[in-house]
Amino acid sequence: MRGVQFGELPHLSVGSSVASCAFSPDGNLLAIGLVQGSIKVYSTTMWENVGTLKGHGNAVRGVVYSQDERMLVSGSKDGTVRIWDMNSGDYQPTTDHDDEVNCVAYSPNDDQVASASSDKTVRLWNPFTGACCQVLSGHEGGVLCVAYSPKGDQIVSGSTDFTVRLWNVLTGDCTYTFEGHIDEIWSIAFSPRGNQIASASWDKTIRLWDMVSGKCSHLLEEHTNKVSGVVYSLEGDQIFSGSSDGTVRVWDVQSGTCRHRMTGHGREVNCIAYSPKDGQVASVGTDEKVRLWDVSVGGSRHNSGGHSQGVLGIECSPKGDLIASCSLDRTIRLWDVKTGTCLRTLIFEGHTSMVLCIAYSPKGDQVASASHDMTVRLWNATTGEHQGTLNGHTDEVTSVAYSSDSEQIATGDKGGIIMSWDVETMALVHTLKGHKGYVRDVVFSVQGDQLASASGDWTVRLWNVMTGGCCSVLTGHGNVVESVAYSHNGDLLASGSRDKTVLVWDVKTGQCRAAIQNLQRGVLCVAWIPPMDDAYYLVTGCEDGVILKWRITKEEGQSQVTLCWIATRGSLTATKALIEGVRGLSSANERLLKQRIDEGESVNPTRKASTMRSIMGPEMSSNRKMLTER
Repeated sequence: MRGVQFGELPHLSVGSSVASCAFSPDGNLLAIGLVQGSIKVYSTTMWENVGTLKGHGNAVRGVVYSQDERMLVSGSKDGTVRIWDMNSGDYQPTTDHDDEVNCVAYSPNDDQVASASSDKTVRLWNPFTGACCQVLSGHEGGVLCVAYSPKGDQIVSGSTDFTVRLWNVLTGDCTYTFEGHIDEIWSIAFSPRGNQIASASWDKTIRLWDMVSGKCSHLLEEHTNKVSGVVYSLEGDQIFSGSSDGTVRVWDVQSGTCRHRMTGHGREVNCIAYSPKDGQVASVGTDEKVRLWDVSVGGSRHNSGGHSQGVLGIECSPKGDLIASCSLDRTIRLWDVKTGTCLRTLIFEGHTSMVLCIAYSPKGDQVASASHDMTVRLWNATTGEHQGTLNGHTDEVTSVAYSSDSEQIATGDKGGIIMSWDVETMALVHTLKGHKGYVRDVVFSVQGDQLASASGDWTVRLWNVMTGGCCSVLTGHGNVVESVAYSHNGDLLASGSRDKTVLVWDVKTGQCRAAIQNLQRGVLCVAWIPPMDDAYYLVTGCEDGVILKWRITKEEGQSQVTLCWIATRGSLTATKALIEGVRGLSSANERLLKQRIDEGESVNPTRKASTMRSIMGPEMSSNRKMLTER
C-alpha cells in the first residue's frame, strides 16, 4: 500500500471542496465549511455526520465555536456572518460586510466575534444580538484572517497588503504593524501563551513574530507553494501548517525546524485545525476530503535541541527514564524522557575532542563516553560528576560497551584494537588484537563470558572475556560491519553491514544460521526484540532511514526469516499483505486501509513481487520466507 503514513487516520469524504474547519473546544465535534455554502458537523467519536447548517449562499471560508460550544460562527464569500445556535440550528443574522468574509474568530470570553473581510476591515460583533460593535480600519488591502489573543484584549489580522496588524480590542486602535511577508497573508494564530504570532503567506513561508520585540524570530520556508493555514498545538511547542503543495507540516516552535511532513491531499490544503482532545489535526482542501492526523505519531513532541553541533550517539538508561546524547560539541547531555528537558550537560574538564559514542551501565548509575581524543571517560549518571578516565588507546575510540553486571567495559578504536577494563579500579585487563580495520561496535554476551566486535575489515570476532583470546572469526560480509547484537538468550548473534546484508550467527558453532540479503542500502544497526512467542524478532536500521522488523524461526532444521514490516520516512509498508488476518490493526487503521483499497491505491502485483525481492533477496519463497541455512 503506497502512501499510508504513520499518524494517518481514516479520512472523510464530504462531496464538496472544503474551505474551512474547526474543532469544538472539547474536541468532540468538527465543523466543516463547504465551498457550496453549507456547514457539516461531525462527531469525532465515530466520525458520523450529526448535523448540517444551511444559510450561506456561497463558500463558507471561516467557522469557529464559542468556548461553551453553544454557538458557532461562520463567515462566507457571500459577505455574511452567521451566528448559529447549535441546539436549535437557527442563526442570528448580522449586518453584512461590503465584500467577501474570509475568516471569523470568537473571543476567549465568548462576548465578542471578529470577522475579516475583503472590504479591508475587521468588524467586531455582539454574538447575542448580532449588532456590529466596532469597525477596525487601517489595512490597505482585503483582510484575509483574524485571531484573538488568549486574554481577548488584542486582535491580530493579516491582509493582501502583505502586513500583519495588531489591534487593541477596547479602543480599536492599531498598536503595531508587522512587515516582512512579500505576498498575501491567509492565516494567522496567537500562541497559547500570547507571546508569539504565527502568520502564513502565499509567499510560501510562515513567520513567527515575537510580541515583545516585534521582530520575526523564525522564518519557516520548506513549503513549495502557498501556505494557507497555520495553527498552534495546545502546549504551543509545535505549529501545524497546510499548503497548496498538498502537504501538512509539523514545525518545532523553539528551533523553527520542520519535524514532519504529511502528504495525502491530492490537491491544495485550504485550512487546518487542531483538536485539544487528543492532539489530532484535521486538514481540508479542494480534493473534497477531510484528512485526519495523529500528530503524536511520526513526529516527536519533545524538542531535544541543545547541542551546538551534530549528535553522534544516543543511549537510553536501563530504567528508561533518561536519555544520554553525545555530540561533536564535546559534551554529553542527559535528558528527561517524559518532558524532553535537558537535565544536565557533562562538560567538566571533559573531552578535548568530539564524543563519538556513549554507553549506560546496566545498573544505570554510570555513563561511559568514548572520544576522538583517544580516551574513555566515566561519569556519575545522577550527579554528572567525572569519575575517571581510561587511558591507553593510541587512536580515536569508536565504540564502548558495559558487561551485563556493569563490572567491565570494552572499548574499540580506529586502529583495530579492543581493550577491556575493570570498572571499579579502571585498570586495563586485556588488549585484544586481531582486527585489521577500525572497530565499529563491541558488545558483551548476556552471560558476560564473551565479547563480539564488528570491524571495518569486514569481519566479526568473538573473544573470550576471561583470557582475552579470539574464539572465532566470522566471515561472510562483503563490506564494513557496522553493528553486532546478541539475542536475549545469547545463542544467536546478528551482524549488520554496509554490504546491504544482515547475517545471523550461531554463537556456539560460529556458523551462519540465516542471511537477509539484497537490502536497498547498507545496514548501520541491529537490535533484538524480547521474544513474544517461540520466534526471535530482529530490527534493522539502514543508511537510507529504513527500519525493518524480522521474525526468525527454525522449521525442519532450517532457519526461516519473515519480514514483519518496513518503516520508511514516515510510512509503513506491508508488502504482499491482506487486511484479513492481520493482527494488531486498530479499527481506525483498518478503515484507513480499506479506504485506500476502495480508492484504487493498490500496487500492481508484478511490481509488488519485484519490490519484495529487492528487499528480502532472491531466496524469498512464495510465502514471504527465505531459506537461509548456509
